[in-house]
Amino acid sequence: MTPQTSSIDPRALLRQMFDAAIASAQPAHCVPPHLPERPRGRLIVVGAGKASAAMAQAVEAHWHGLLEGLVVTRAGYGVPCTRIEIVEAAHPVPDAAGLAAAARILDKVRGLSADDTVLCLISGGGSALMPLPLSGVMLADKQAISRALLKSGVSISEINCVRRHLSAIKGGRLAAACYPARVVSLLISDVPGDDPCDIASGPTVADPSTCADALAVLQRHEIALPDAVRAVLESGHGESIKPGDPRLARASATLVATPQRALEAAAAVARAAGVTPYILGDSIEGEARELGKAMAGIACQVAQRAQPFKPPCVLLSGGETTVTVRGAGCGGRNVEFLLSLGLALAGEAKVHALAGDTDGVDGMVDIAGAVLAPDTLLRARALGLRPQASLDDNDAHGFFGALGDAVVTGPTLTNVNDFRAILIL
Repeated sequence: MTPQTSSIDPRALLRQMFDAAIASAQPAHCVPPHLPERPRGRLIVVGAGKASAAMAQAVEAHWHGLLEGLVVTRAGYGVPCTRIEIVEAAHPVPDAAGLAAAARILDKVRGLSADDTVLCLISGGGSALMPLPLSGVMLADKQAISRALLKSGVSISEINCVRRHLSAIKGGRLAAACYPARVVSLLISDVPGDDPCDIASGPTVADPSTCADALAVLQRHEIALPDAVRAVLESGHGESIKPGDPRLARASATLVATPQRALEAAAAVARAAGVTPYILGDSIEGEARELGKAMAGIACQVAQRAQPFKPPCVLLSGGETTVTVRGAGCGGRNVEFLLSLGLALAGEAKVHALAGDTDGVDGMVDIAGAVLAPDTLLRARALGLRPQASLDDNDAHGFFGALGDAVVTGPTLTNVNDFRAILIL
């Protein structure tokens, strides 16, 4: 370390940046400025996602008038509300609680008038939490396809394309059911590019993709199709609501929190500590382990040659990588990225890193991510761990857990996708 950086605690600074990213997307701060004006008729609040309960709580705290509603969130992510009912369900594989909640949400918005307003609170995770299949498709079919897609390395946009065409509530169908009421959607984005179609599979926005697109995704990744699913897609029965549909004429959607804003909040923390931040992108995708190798190459060039940036600096990025699970481990795209990064860095003395999911859940595990230090591989081998074997087995969670380097936040009540910070001193 140089005299300029000798006073920096790398682990503490990385965690401060991660916490700032999460704080920037808290519903209590980002929802109230976007509430609609009071309608002549009723205000019905519905929604789904890991942040939806906290969003509902923010609405209740700032809405001076009558309202009612129901939102569904991930188990453990509920918060107290008095006028909006909170239902908890399973994520990422849907369950019967989410199925029942989705059906009730549709019931709540039927039969409204043009004087009524439906406030939709949508955040990441909403797809799995509202698993209302089309007629002929069973919940078990959707569960099986969800499990297969999650293990296949398919991108989130492809997963959501499939979900939209097997759902009775996604792909604009929720907004269509609200017609002729006004529909105001507040969105917390967890997807690369912030496309409203992909946030919870777009229940309140038009969808330009087709059943043929969804079928192509499943065939390309060799996902086994139940007969009912194949019939829905091949017949076109699963077609979503398209742009220009008059039932969506009074529907609007506003992004209230995004990955980019979260990265900017982390960058501000770095500047205050005397570290120059560089945001490399908020929508980076691809296999997590391959991204780890690529980012290691950049970090080494910075550390060893001060190119293209001079230390001290931090390389920030977001997006949603994928993990193709082939081993016995449970995956986790942030920890897999980090372990691959560490192997490629090979103990580079100037580089520290943190990678975590802003919702507090990396893959199927209630652990946000982990931290990496120059001595991580050395400590691991002293404990008898084999880093490459852990990566090959998709068991990066087990690797970092054994070292005590896991990052555990508990439910963050928001979700603006993955956060990656590589600190070079």
